[in-house]
Amino acid sequence: MGALVRTGHLARAAELVYTISDERRQGMEFLALVETAAEAGDLCGAQTLAESIPLRGWRDDALVALAAAWARTGERDTAAALAERIRYPHNWGRTWALLAKAMADNGDTAAARGFAARADKEVSSYPLDDAGEVLALLMEVADATGDERLAAAFADRVEDFARSHNRTVSSRSRPPSLAVVLAWEVLRGDLDRIDALLRTPPRPPAGAGPRLCGGALGGFADQDVAQQGDPDDVREVDSHPLPAESFLRARDLARVLDAVVETVGQDMVLALADRAETLLDTDVGPDHSILLEAVTLSLAERGHLERAMALVDRIEPGQRAGRQAQIAGRLARYGDTDQAEAVAHAIGDRRAHTRALVEVVRELARRGDPDRAEVLVRSITDRWAQGEALVEVVRALARRVEPGRAEALAHSIAHRSTRARALAALAELSEPSRARRLAAQVLLLDDWVTAMPVLERFVPRAVATVADQMMR
Repeated sequence: MGALVRTGHLARAAELVYTISDERRQGMEFLALVETAAEAGDLCGAQTLAESIPLRGWRDDALVALAAAWARTGERDTAAALAERIRYPHNWGRTWALLAKAMADNGDTAAARGFAARADKEVSSYPLDDAGEVLALLMEVADATGDERLAAAFADRVEDFARSHNRTVSSRSRPPSLAVVLAWEVLRGDLDRIDALLRTPPRPPAGAGPRLCGGALGGFADQDVAQQGDPDDVREVDSHPLPAESFLRARDLARVLDAVVETVGQDMVLALADRAETLLDTDVGPDHSILLEAVTLSLAERGHLERAMALVDRIEPGQRAGRQAQIAGRLARYGDTDQAEAVAHAIGDRRAHTRALVEVVRELARRGDPDRAEVLVRSITDRWAQGEALVEVVRALARRVEPGRAEALAHSIAHRSTRARALAALAELSEPSRARRLAAQVLLLDDWVTAMPVLERFVPRAVATVADQMMR
């Protein structure tokens, strides 16, 4: 249905969605159509569709997405008018915060601050479960508009909210807002909050309940309010040993690592790894393995292979080969293909060994070395895995304008569906006449889904024909 929207057939896509009987799935598809139409530039069509969604909750979600899309185009008045029409209070704070972020990204500081003030007011009036995420977004807006003190105040409010709320939900459903704040500070070289949280037991502040408005420079709506410190909520970083359990949880720190590892310097990666290992020694909950994976792969992709491999010894023996395959993939992804290949070949488990080789082949191809990639493919004994690896090699040869060699390699793939994907990848990078011929071959080998990207680009009228066939 996304292909229909992108080729100018929004109404026909909507007709298909109306045939879905399951209300939840229908709502999700309508929301996806609105977002796709907005991304394609058809904001008026997206708005017409959003307003026609029969289920009020999904209509509200569509209007949230649409208001943000209008704001990104600079149409702040239209965006604000749509935001005023959103029905449910739980969407109000998030909507105005999204508008503020869009204005900040566009460089319209005055509009960003105005929308942020409205978001601050709404989230303070209706402190719902997503309030932490809205506050984290307002922190980013304050930072983007040059108000570092206000950004820091919002960061404190996110922590207060996390302390008041996150302990009432399971670890797996904790929102990412605290991790967003910590990542923002790490990118500025600041580990103070992480260190304080590691030394703080998981108890809420005195007088439990969210402090959404009373912090230093409490928000855009009241930037002159002085902080009234809570003497029972003082957290000092000292040399005392860690408590049996810290407020910072394994999933939080794993999110921070994933967010910053590609951006920060080596010293910061190592500092975060040190703190992760400290937390791993104290947090043995269900997310222990998530943090262990995050720190292991972060060290690997930044070239600290020995330390990463040492961490592999901390996991269950039956899972170690799989983690080694992940390490090989990360090494390849970040440029050390020689070391990645060596790690892959050293893996004793056959399936993990194959998976690692596939990742190295793919990365060699992506990096413009299809010749070496093709040679390495021959060391993969599993025919299905060999075909999966060759798809990226075919794409790399097409980019290097070797269509004949690429097509021959694609036809050498044993499994029909994989061969079809390789031919589709080649078609997308070919001139129109070859692309149409290859699209026909794809259709003979596989279904419409595989051929759709090629048809959308080179035979856009065929997309509507396919939709007609599906409706029949």
